[in-house]
Amino acid sequence: MVQHERRTARRRAGAIAAVGVMLAAGFVATAPAQAAETDLIVNGGFEDGLTSWFVNNGNASDGATLSPTTDAYSGSSAALVTNRATTGSGPMQDLSGKVQAGQTYSLTARIKYENPNGPATKQFFATMHYGAANYTNLVSVTATKGQWAQFNGMFTVPAAQSVSTARLFFETPWTSTPSDDPEVHLMDFKLDDVSVVGAAPPAAPSKTVEVVGKLPGQHNPLIGHKFGADGFGFVHDGRVYMYMTNDTQGYAPDPVTGVSPGINYGDINQITVISSEDLVNWTDHGEIQVAGPNGVAPFTNNSWAPGMAKKVVDGEEKFFLYYANGGGSSNVITGGSPLGPWSSERTSTLIDGRTPGAEAVAWKFDPAPFVDDDGEPYLYFGGGPAATSMPAAERFNNPKNLRSIRLGDDMVSTEGTAEVVDAPVAFEAAQVFKRDGKYYLSYSSHFGGNDFGGNQTPLPGYPGGGQIGYLISDDPMVWPKETYAGVLFPNQSQFFGAGTGGNNHQSVFEYEGRYYFTHHAPTLNKRINGDTTQGYRSPHIQELTFNSDGTIQQVVGTYAGVDQVRDFDPYRVFEAETFGWSKGVATVKVDGGSAQFGDSAPNLVVRDIDNGDWTALSSVDFGAGARSVTAKVRPLAAGGQIQIRLDEVTAPVVATIPVDGPLGEWTELTAELDGVAGVHDVYFTYAGPDGVDLFELDNWAFEAADGADLPVTVSAQVRCVGGSAYVAVQARNDHDAAVDVVLETAYGQRSVPNVAPGANAYQQFNARTASVPAGAATVRVTAAAGGSDATTVRTAEYPGVNCGA
Repeated sequence: MVQHERRTARRRAGAIAAVGVMLAAGFVATAPAQAAETDLIVNGGFEDGLTSWFVNNGNASDGATLSPTTDAYSGSSAALVTNRATTGSGPMQDLSGKVQAGQTYSLTARIKYENPNGPATKQFFATMHYGAANYTNLVSVTATKGQWAQFNGMFTVPAAQSVSTARLFFETPWTSTPSDDPEVHLMDFKLDDVSVVGAAPPAAPSKTVEVVGKLPGQHNPLIGHKFGADGFGFVHDGRVYMYMTNDTQGYAPDPVTGVSPGINYGDINQITVISSEDLVNWTDHGEIQVAGPNGVAPFTNNSWAPGMAKKVVDGEEKFFLYYANGGGSSNVITGGSPLGPWSSERTSTLIDGRTPGAEAVAWKFDPAPFVDDDGEPYLYFGGGPAATSMPAAERFNNPKNLRSIRLGDDMVSTEGTAEVVDAPVAFEAAQVFKRDGKYYLSYSSHFGGNDFGGNQTPLPGYPGGGQIGYLISDDPMVWPKETYAGVLFPNQSQFFGAGTGGNNHQSVFEYEGRYYFTHHAPTLNKRINGDTTQGYRSPHIQELTFNSDGTIQQVVGTYAGVDQVRDFDPYRVFEAETFGWSKGVATVKVDGGSAQFGDSAPNLVVRDIDNGDWTALSSVDFGAGARSVTAKVRPLAAGGQIQIRLDEVTAPVVATIPVDGPLGEWTELTAELDGVAGVHDVYFTYAGPDGVDLFELDNWAFEAADGADLPVTVSAQVRCVGGSAYVAVQARNDHDAAVDVVLETAYGQRSVPNVAPGANAYQQFNARTASVPAGAATVRVTAAAGGSDATTVRTAEYPGVNCGA
């Protein structure tokens, strides 16, 4: 570390010397002569508190306390830096994506220190961190104690400099042991009126996928409007949630060629979440900002390969999202539901070089949790190059690079020592599920090479490169090589052709009595760019079947995917970002909660809707008939309209919603439907003037025709149990035949089949919080009426309650 910092210091000294030449030549206080100049700093005067500012965390040893102060050079607020651990521990703002290579900028700021025992004068630097050990001093000033000093200079970003990372911070000159004389090197200081003026940042490339990435009738990839890798399937309250590495984060297609630079895993610090109740129509829940300075766990830099588990801890059901912090460690954050809100119970990584038994693991990543039937939790992780101390053949065939470890009852700590998982030809991606009393561990195999003993011959039956192998054991902690059972899934390129090879990452989950296998493949990337792909991966699902002896039948990858588990129920408010298929649209997170999933869930809307774009739902069951459809929409241009078509994107229009509300304002617009009954694919096609975004969409709701009503009495109430709030919903069947009932709240749903005449369907939903706001439950009743199936939807309002009051 000392050598690293010394090298950095020499680079900084050279950089500031160059700036000094510019200052001496008279280039002071003169803004760069460029068009479209703008201030790149957000909240430079700290009038919005510390918004957009954080403490430099470029090195593990950096640390300080950043707080607002009223002792400002101008305005009412400035930033105060105290408790500095290193000379580089100062206020930082991320300018990634704003500064451009080869461009010149002017930098101004005010700085003051007042330490009584400090020196009479002190030099300060404004410094740019371009990633790794690449630091460049930009502008300096020598301040007099007790007086505001001004940074005032110019800097040019070198033409060859990568600016994918560019973080500006303020510091004192480097020394290897600042704690030897903290009054000289680690004094408190105040900062105000920061400004970096120059060329406006380039417009971000559009990430919108304009091609049809998921073809109508096909069920893989799961989504066609964005990417997602390393999918981990998780079932809760009748829905399947898929947590994925956000491959879309670095996707930046060239506006002319449509080709993006190759994926950069180092930039990924978000997890993408989608969910479905039928495995074909998937709702986009957006991204969780897990890592990075503004993340839930800001002490981590990346978030890859997520894994999810739930457990009751101290009487409260919690959700635990595990992720890889790059290759060197893994971590976990905690949620109040599968969709959050999220928090970090840890201040350091869960799995790292300090974890007993993991010392020899090169890559301490890909954490996959498993909670056994008895409530005992486990975690599986690891991967990467084999230890060179092993013979070459063993390094290839049995690299011993995966681990299993017990989790604490709190799910955010480990117990004991990690045990070796001796998976043949192992590379990464260990994951465990249980079936009929047996434990199954699947994993991805390596591709050989020097890291694995060079040119070696695999043992008979062992996996080839980039395949998914598996083991079967009687103990979730014991995985000798003798438990190897075969190849579960060959490399995806065998099924999807050129451009789709490379690594894979899988999970297995059980849903309504069937087992499903998830994997990724760059199939959407291939549809965009052809056989030359750039590494952007997409989620896939296939059903998993077993032989009579418990071994797994090898999975075949297909675009057809899995069967739709159930028809889609339209008689409710549901999110517009629920897609069976789509073309040309994107999604974005907006303020407020979700109309379908509750106030604590993120709300997304469909955006970038142009003339000719469309979205669609698979197998929508209208029963005896629908009367109307309502869209919550925000018009952006005059003349837009929504057309509803059945079964084909070019089919006749059965209803039109003119999007004629006030521009820029959310409104609900309704169109009548006639003759829409039975099960259909539903296409929402969008029309309007060319060259403009037409509108944004928040949610949909269909209403059943009057003749389809079924007699039912519904009620909802709130109650407190053990300090937690519950919403209790009841529906009495007043029909003369049995009905199927679905009870739904923002806190979950329950299906109750074959409710007899006069009988009740009932469910008490745990809100998992001490209070809930007033709301409404939805009850859907389905039965035969008038010679065909009918569906009736009723709502029951309930008051808010605070069980902690």
